[in-house]
Amino acid sequence: MLIRYGTDKFGRPVKKAVVYTKNEHNIPKEKIDFDAILIINRLKDAGFHSYIVGGAVRDLIVGNTPKDFDIVTDATPSKIKRLFRNSRIIGKRFRIVHVVFGQKIFEVSTFRSNADGSSVGNEFGTIDEDVLRRDFTINALYYDPIQEQVVDYVGGMRDIKKHVLRPVIPLDRIFTDDPVRMLRAIKYSAKTDAKISFSLRHKIRANASLLSQISPSRLTEELLKILNSGCAAEIVGEALDTDLYMALQPAATAMMYADKKFESSYMQNLVKLDELIKNSPDARLGQKLVFIIKDFIISLTDWKKESECHTAYGELYTKTWTECRNFVLPMNPQRTELEFAVKAVLTELGIHGKIVQRRKKGRSKQEKN
Repeated sequence: MLIRYGTDKFGRPVKKAVVYTKNEHNIPKEKIDFDAILIINRLKDAGFHSYIVGGAVRDLIVGNTPKDFDIVTDATPSKIKRLFRNSRIIGKRFRIVHVVFGQKIFEVSTFRSNADGSSVGNEFGTIDEDVLRRDFTINALYYDPIQEQVVDYVGGMRDIKKHVLRPVIPLDRIFTDDPVRMLRAIKYSAKTDAKISFSLRHKIRANASLLSQISPSRLTEELLKILNSGCAAEIVGEALDTDLYMALQPAATAMMYADKKFESSYMQNLVKLDELIKNSPDARLGQKLVFIIKDFIISLTDWKKESECHTAYGELYTKTWTECRNFVLPMNPQRTELEFAVKAVLTELGIHGKIVQRRKKGRSKQEKN
């Protein structure tokens, strides 16, 4: 174990961070995307400091393979852009760079400052400042794959080993600055088996209503991450316990509060979803949506009677799709994926048929021919 020192305002040496070496963090280098290492190498060759940061480092330490590798550096976006022809600068308030390798996109951001006292400010800064803007200690680790060292300013390595979820940002503003951090808290807790303290859980419940301020697109993004996590049942259970699921799926939450049987079946379907993710990680979104709309569709009508009455399939499908579209709000999945899910559930319920597309009146002469 190494110690990284800085200086205080009087020029005296001050311990800044603990540096863990390869034998201490045990991160297997083969689990790191080759192109992420290439990016860091090129930045270092140009004289810049550069690290893999956040969830990727956490996952590597606990033995998981990261899906994404976010990179931070002291190079400004314009300098990063000059180093990588396969890149583009995005963002208006705080610019970051996307470096593209085929289908892979690596987010490269410049260290941010917390000089204005905010964890969502938009000024460039140093790594010492950047770390204080991270949400939880387990996501505030910086990994140098060239030196194979983990730099820990906030005790994140210790908290990972002890399965503790501890905020970096003070509790009085961590969620008011960004309410989505509440969702991240329960997600990280489930994925790393980290305990949420009483004070943190109390703060989440007290601030749950703040999620109503978040845009539907961002809530959709967070819910899709939960569905793809492989531990959706546990995360949704925590979201219900902390009053967060009402913001993500208000209709489903209301039905679960009103009917324990619906809640039990809904949660069992999420367990089945987790099994699907484990066995078929590349399953399409429509297959996953089946597990959150199935119980709702079953509750809509007597499907056995519907099949016996020979109601037109197109009519049944259209009504069911419309009901499901409202049921999953504010989530806004791709229409084709929700259509796939609705059709799959109807088929499972014994409702078969084809949707006949009606031709529009007033076709042109050319169309008729």
